[in-house]
Amino acid sequence: MTEDEYLALEDAADEKHEFINGEIIAMAGGTLRHAALILNVGAELKRALSRRPCLVLSGDARVNVDATGMYTYPDLSIVCGLVERAPKSRTTLANPMVLVEVLSPSTEAYDRGAKFAHYRHLPSLQAYVLVAQDAPRIEVYQRVADGGWLLKEAETGEILIPCLEVALDVDAVYRGLELLGDEEGLAE
Repeated sequence: MTEDEYLALEDAADEKHEFINGEIIAMAGGTLRHAALILNVGAELKRALSRRPCLVLSGDARVNVDATGMYTYPDLSIVCGLVERAPKSRTTLANPMVLVEVLSPSTEAYDRGAKFAHYRHLPSLQAYVLVAQDAPRIEVYQRVADGGWLLKEAETGEILIPCLEVALDVDAVYRGLELLGDEEGLAE
């Protein structure tokens, strides 16, 4: 399938699909735990960035990695400053500063590996945040001056996203999940 065919199909579709190397991949629905973590991280970031010219966008915001031809829907995207759109789609983000993925057992290897490899081709991307579902753990990959990536992780307390000058409170991100019970959503 061509990029133009994908964009036409996706704009008319009821469900979301990734596009990689001419292939369309249906995106699975999430669990209650996944949904709660996305909202908690988004709320923390929205609150922290409320007085700055930044947008926190939900997983409905499609992102294009033009250099690799990938279109995908990260769980959260953060843009500071003016939004740039993809060359072929006015409804697709091209300049995220930070991308957030909540890890699922079925997608963790992909999110850490091939997907992150695509994301690293985004010149605007300064941080990639991974949020675990199975235990309180947040990882922040920060782009450094030589183009490499530095990993910081936290299981409690705060973790800094340096490019945003924002610290995420790990306890606040995981607050309320006990209401879901011990096993809900971990088999995804």
